[in-house]
Amino acid sequence: MNGERLRKLRKSKGLTQEQLGNILGVKKASISSYEKEERTPTIEHLISMIQFFNVSSDYLLGSDFLIEIEDKERKKYIPITKEEIDFINELKKDKMVYNILLDDPIRGANLIKNKIG
Repeated sequence: MNGERLRKLRKSKGLTQEQLGNILGVKKASISSYEKEERTPTIEHLISMIQFFNVSSDYLLGSDFLIEIEDKERKKYIPITKEEIDFINELKKDKMVYNILLDDPIRGANLIKNKIG
C-alpha cells in the first residue's frame, strides 16, 4: 500500500481520515496507519478504496507501470513508479554517472551511499 498516494486521494476528495474511515467502515486510526504504511488494509478494504477513488489496484499499491523482464526460465513483471522513472531520467542527464550505474550498479549504488553518508 502506498500511503502517500492514499493520503493524496483522500485530500483530493476533501476528506479527513475519520470521514474516509466511516466510508470504508474502519476507524480513523486504520486510515492513519495505512497512510503511514504501518498497516496493510484487508483485500476487502483495498477493493473499497479502489472503487471509491476510481483508481487501479496497481496505483494504490504504488505501481504506475509493469516492466517485463525476460528471465532464463520465465518472464517476470516488476512494478515501477512514475517517480522512479523521473529519477532514471534525471540520472540520464549526467552521462558519466548514468554509465557508471549501468556498467556496475553495485559500485554506483555504493558511490551514492558513500556520498549521502
